[in-house]
Amino acid sequence: MSTTTATTTSAPATKTARSNVKSPSALAHVVLRTSNYVQMVRFYKDFLGAHASYENDALSFLTYDNEHHRLAICNIPGTGPKAPTSAGLEHLAFSFDSLDDLALTYRQRKALGMCPVWSVNHGPTTSIYYRDPDGNTVETQCDNFDTVEGANAFMSGSEFAENPFGVDFDPEVLCERLARGESSEVIKRRVEIGPRGIETLPIL
Repeated sequence: MSTTTATTTSAPATKTARSNVKSPSALAHVVLRTSNYVQMVRFYKDFLGAHASYENDALSFLTYDNEHHRLAICNIPGTGPKAPTSAGLEHLAFSFDSLDDLALTYRQRKALGMCPVWSVNHGPTTSIYYRDPDGNTVETQCDNFDTVEGANAFMSGSEFAENPFGVDFDPEVLCERLARGESSEVIKRRVEIGPRGIETLPIL
């Protein structure tokens, strides 16, 4: 059998095998390594309203719902500072049920001295980003559409293709609009600004 024939016959088999892999039922947890252990644990307890299901001087397993842990923090001496230009995880994202909840959590975190580094209406979500003590980016978000189908339709459209990153907003203005009784549906509607490139993002 020639090399050409072998390449041609093996490609479809690989594609079929990948499409038949069983997907997970859920994303269970994320683990962060740090040498800034006390500060990181305190941050995530405060940030997530979480508590430790188990904790010692080396490990903290944190949860905020019925899962035994959603986030684990490992105290690993010698861990160096985060390098912004290295490959790896870009950010963690946590969802809230409504725009009112997102605004409430913004105000609560602000009262704790936690201020956003970016607030943006992506289109599918309204999102507020923070940084933890190690410099990892953490997103809080709420869905802008009532259904997955609605979000998928927006993401398949020309406006999202032109600007897949989103439109920045001031969370203080968002809170003021909600306080005036303005509809969440209106506030969540993205205002189009035309093309936007990745080089404009403040968190990179």
